[in-house]
Amino acid sequence: MADDAEVWLVRHGETEWSKSGQHTGTTDIPLTEDGERQAAALRALLADVDPVLVLASPRSRAVETARLAGLTVDETVEDLGEWNYGDYEGRTTPDIRREVPGWTIWSHGCPGGEAPAQVQARADRVLRRVAERVGDGPVVLVGHGHFSRALGARWIGLPVTGGANLLLSTATTSVLGAQYGTPTLRYWNLPNPTTQS
Repeated sequence: MADDAEVWLVRHGETEWSKSGQHTGTTDIPLTEDGERQAAALRALLADVDPVLVLASPRSRAVETARLAGLTVDETVEDLGEWNYGDYEGRTTPDIRREVPGWTIWSHGCPGGEAPAQVQARADRVLRRVAERVGDGPVVLVGHGHFSRALGARWIGLPVTGGANLLLSTATTSVLGAQYGTPTLRYWNLPNPTTQS
């Protein structure tokens, strides 16, 4: 891995469900007005990035975030979709924990949805595709919270469950890189410009 490798992870802007803490996997929920402002605020941050490849989740909240941020999406990729929450779609963690004490997405997965091993397999497929292009210049991936955290963990060689330790807010950017050939998290969860005074 070249030390100048640069992979930008962009999490979509706020939706009603991300605001309320409801798990949003396959449900296609639009950005809120605040989410649209957050996404547009990323335009200045990404203006100097000249990506060789921009991939996005096919969910409208990711595609619209990319558009508002000034990115031209080369392809929507189902592998960049959010964790499939199955029976837990639309539910919050406190609600789920009333039935399953101590539940986390990272340790338990979701009945009717994806297990951590399945998410890890998807993340690895995405990163293999990234590896084919990142030598030519920056790659941008526009997606979701839990899945982007999984990508960050896998980039640095952790099991997907390592994503539990990588908090990621809405409409934030992170940059995956390398030092002396070793994959690193160059920047993580950079604040959205709308949150800075």
